[in-house]
Amino acid sequence: MLRMEVAESGGGVVPSSSPSDPTAAPPPPDHHHHHHHHTAANAAPPPAMAVYERVARMAGGNAVVVFSASGCCMCHVVKRLLLGLGVGPTVYELDQLPGGGGREVQAALAQLLPPGQPPVPVVFVGGRLLGGVDKVMACHINGTLVPLLKQAGALWL
Repeated sequence: MLRMEVAESGGGVVPSSSPSDPTAAPPPPDHHHHHHHHTAANAAPPPAMAVYERVARMAGGNAVVVFSASGCCMCHVVKRLLLGLGVGPTVYELDQLPGGGGREVQAALAQLLPPGQPPVPVVFVGGRLLGGVDKVMACHINGTLVPLLKQAGALWL
């Protein structure tokens, strides 16, 4: 009889607490969780999109833009090459960007480049990605770099 009573009261308690419980208790944690998750999940994409926009803005800011790192010798090579051709590129040193964000910019550039290619230096001509050192050198050697630069308005020769 007593056992019946417990089961009975248990049965009575479960339905009454059950509807109020799932609706009341889980949502706050769930909400919290969701919110938390939201932030974590969002940490990647929106900055990424914003970074691509930033990269596009930076890249489009001049006829020739070099994304560089201050201690990178290949970046130096690219800059010398461009300067030697008479181009004054806008150079962004990713490790010294005003307002920071160099690592995100570098990650975004790495996404734009073929896999395995170092993210700096990266050269944009006329707001379009030309490529890294190898690409710039190849274009220089096969004679396509100068016409490209002229077309972008970087050279008026």
